[in-house]
Amino acid sequence: MNPGDFQLSGPMAGRRIVVAMSGGVDSSVVAALAARSGAETIGVTLQLYDHGEAVGRAGSCCAGRDIRDARAVCDRLGIAHYVFDHASSFRETVIDDFADEYMAGRTPIPCVKCNMGPKFTDLFALARDLGADCLATGHYVRRVEGAEGPELHRAFDPARDQSYFLFATTAAQLDFLRFPLGGMPKPDVRALAAELGLGVAGKPDSQDICFVPDGDYAALVKKLRPEAEAGGDIVDESGRKLGEHRGLIHFTVGQRRGLEIGGSPEPLYVLRLDPATRAVVVGPKRALAVRAARIENVNWLAGDHAGPMSAKVRSLAKPVPARREGDRVIFETPEYGVAPGQAAVLYAGDRVLGGGWIAETERAELQPA
Repeated sequence: MNPGDFQLSGPMAGRRIVVAMSGGVDSSVVAALAARSGAETIGVTLQLYDHGEAVGRAGSCCAGRDIRDARAVCDRLGIAHYVFDHASSFRETVIDDFADEYMAGRTPIPCVKCNMGPKFTDLFALARDLGADCLATGHYVRRVEGAEGPELHRAFDPARDQSYFLFATTAAQLDFLRFPLGGMPKPDVRALAAELGLGVAGKPDSQDICFVPDGDYAALVKKLRPEAEAGGDIVDESGRKLGEHRGLIHFTVGQRRGLEIGGSPEPLYVLRLDPATRAVVVGPKRALAVRAARIENVNWLAGDHAGPMSAKVRSLAKPVPARREGDRVIFETPEYGVAPGQAAVLYAGDRVLGGGWIAETERAELQPA
């Protein structure tokens, strides 16, 4: 797939492409590529939130400054630009869910929930209402035409690959989606933006949790759920109290820093969070080893694929050999830092087979070092 290839048959002059524009350099370049292809191009921005300083803060997306940037790019390209207010939907499906997941002792991935909700579901409806032949986005992932239909693949640039965050993309959505940046390294995208005279060419990338002011997610959760400030005990696996904490929202599975307890012969890590008792359970690193994870709400894109596969259980983790048995992902060797609330995404080489949300884990019994 060549950069700017929107995988549409026939003359592009008779095609209409809707581009999801966040106000960043990636989606702006997609809009430019679409316009350059000869297709009628329409930029669409969803206003998702307006949280005080987030509106003007560099590194956000889909807020005040970013909407203005998207509009300026469309003006530069001579294409239409529409803004739709979906803040209430975003609040319910992403922000409230983010807070509730932390309150339940899980580690959420709001970017996936955003893709599953406002960015794809809502934008799909808008794009179809506008008579589009496809919806194009600035995600770094590839759509590859396979023998049985379109497949989802990693981006060529491993440092930018976003396939983990798109595991919940359905086959029907993939049929309509296009990802023209999947074959481009990020420096080339910025160079193209500069060449085209786009004002966002040097704009910083948005942060992972775009709606959290200053990256302080704990403060946001406390604002939405005041009860999140309730402290509790830090205990070992036998229930023995080792210390106290200021709230479960300050901890995730696998965390070592911030426990502020001493006297242990070996480093201690967060093993699990118990919202019922507000306890943070800690133990040695070997106790983090997981042999399998049960996943739920599975999205499968690979039909009856039965060959070798690998699993990725965190956005920054490397895929490891694994196999799927029903709703269980079984790791070939013990995996660490597998947290409920995160996703387990399965791959065959570069192809995304599918994935699901980690509901619970099965511990691997390792002997003390």
